[in-house]
Amino acid sequence: MTSAPGRRSTTHPPQCHGYEIRIRGRVSESFRDAFGGLAITVNPVETVVWGADLDQAALYSVLERIQALGLELVEVRRFPRNLPR
Repeated sequence: MTSAPGRRSTTHPPQCHGYEIRIRGRVSESFRDAFGGLAITVNPVETVVWGADLDQAALYSVLERIQALGLELVEVRRFPRNLPR
């Protein structure tokens, strides 16, 4: 299938990747519940949220939750989805 110029083909599903999201400070247990289904590691100076197989829409949803909770985003890193964790 060929798509029109300037339009994306809809025959390919969105690519999923693993994302590591770093948040400044130690996120409390109640805030961690807002990220259900994602792996969370709380370190002394930051909290790391890691999600495998997130598409772009899911990533933006996580970033919106971080903003809505008033947390400070430090870094977002993308990894291939088959990267062993």
